[in-house]
Amino acid sequence: MKNPKDSDAWKELLLLSAEFKHDDFSLAQLFEDDDRFDSFSVSHESLLLDYSKNFVSNESFAELIQFAEHMQLPAAINALFAGEKVNGSEGRAALHTALRAPDNEGGNKEVSACLNKMESLVKAVHSGSWKGFSGAEITDVVNIGIGGSDLGPSFVCDALADFSTGKLQLHFVSNIDPAHLDNTLLNLNPATTLFLVASKSFTTLETKQNAEAAKAWLLESAPSTDSVKHHFVAITTNANAAKAFGIDEQNLFPMWDWVGGRYSLWSAIGLSIALSIGMDRFRQLLAGAHSMDRHFQSAELGRNLPVIMGLLSVWYSGFFAAQTHAVIPYSQRLQQLPAYLQQLCMESLGKGVDKNHESVNINTGEVVWGAPGTNAQHSFFQLFHQGTQFIPVDFIAFIESCGIGADAQERHEQLLANCLSQSLALMEGKSSSENSYQDIPGNRPSTTLLVDKLDPYNLGSLIALYEHKTYVQSVVWNINPFDQWGVELGKSLSSEIFAAIQDSSSAANFDQSTANLVSRIRNHPA
Repeated sequence: MKNPKDSDAWKELLLLSAEFKHDDFSLAQLFEDDDRFDSFSVSHESLLLDYSKNFVSNESFAELIQFAEHMQLPAAINALFAGEKVNGSEGRAALHTALRAPDNEGGNKEVSACLNKMESLVKAVHSGSWKGFSGAEITDVVNIGIGGSDLGPSFVCDALADFSTGKLQLHFVSNIDPAHLDNTLLNLNPATTLFLVASKSFTTLETKQNAEAAKAWLLESAPSTDSVKHHFVAITTNANAAKAFGIDEQNLFPMWDWVGGRYSLWSAIGLSIALSIGMDRFRQLLAGAHSMDRHFQSAELGRNLPVIMGLLSVWYSGFFAAQTHAVIPYSQRLQQLPAYLQQLCMESLGKGVDKNHESVNINTGEVVWGAPGTNAQHSFFQLFHQGTQFIPVDFIAFIESCGIGADAQERHEQLLANCLSQSLALMEGKSSSENSYQDIPGNRPSTTLLVDKLDPYNLGSLIALYEHKTYVQSVVWNINPFDQWGVELGKSLSSEIFAAIQDSSSAANFDQSTANLVSRIRNHPA
């Protein structure tokens, strides 16, 4: 694959981007074309993508599509779904899409068996037939994991709280900071608590330490170590380590090398989700994601939601020097979406070497950030409107309200009005003849995703949309989105520093800064 900058399409896009950088350019004036919304919006089922308030014309959009074709995006999409080794540095496929493919469309037998096993556990816990060591039913579930084993399940459980069966309280522990686990366990009863240890390797430091601490907490009240099998479930590839921990073989759920952590909520890693909303609704979540998979695989590039969103990010980072990208959900239920997308996007796209083992010479991987509207309007939106940085924004809103109060619909319509007014204000701005401090320049691009309602199916589709958007960016930039060697380095170094904190003689080979920080920690009075 060639360097993206070597293509004629890149050079043409560089010229076309200039038309949006003139002092007299007006994004609002593009709407003098009465067909602009129809030309620059596309729907898939309940999702409407309006990208008409972006720096695109018919000519520049067509060139972006040609650029994607030059970078062989259609072939890359086919390779992803065909199970080819798209994770080249680790020699693996990335078949997270197989986790949500139904049986009648050639679904994976191992995945189907895992889903059935998940269903059995969920039914046992919900019905009360799963008993703790005292014979009491389970009331609380604690998911112990980190990264994709925490961010995805935690986000989805929060987003779909209105669909909870109400039978269980879900808790999530990820941080090795003792305060996280200790505060979570403070008001729980060991006899009625079930722990899900979500770790692909069962050796991840944070998860292993928290699992051991949770086990010790349980055994302070339990009659014997045999009680562990009534209170611990593991999702892992390392069955031997899980069994050595004390987890019964019947309580082990598989993971596979062809599923990366940040793409794993669709697997048994999503067991906490299934326990929260029930297995039928978990399958609806999978079905929504599969629907987006089918769209991504079959829709023409110019009408393909993930392709369009991915190309817009490439356009802004490559030709407008955008360093960040804001995602603003106008839904309190999606408050964890920005954090979830931070791992998905920045761990996937934060790469400085391409597939040819050459240093990249383009911007890859924006800083993704955001918070729910309307809260965000009263914190960092000032930067959007009058700041000097170029920040494309995704607005996400749901037409139907999740509220239940008598005036919930009116309040929800106020929420929607705020969402639409912010994108309008970013585009139009405002001139003040009296005070330059009040000038709001406008010409700030944004994209709006309008969804009929928040439910498991539509949420699955929305998450898959961002997964595939990320893949599109990686293909066009010619980087591997499925490895994370930078994360691995930090993990390996932490063990050396931990040894030095325990034993001062181990710090001999550290730099002055690290050695002195370790010394300060060691010498701090207990």
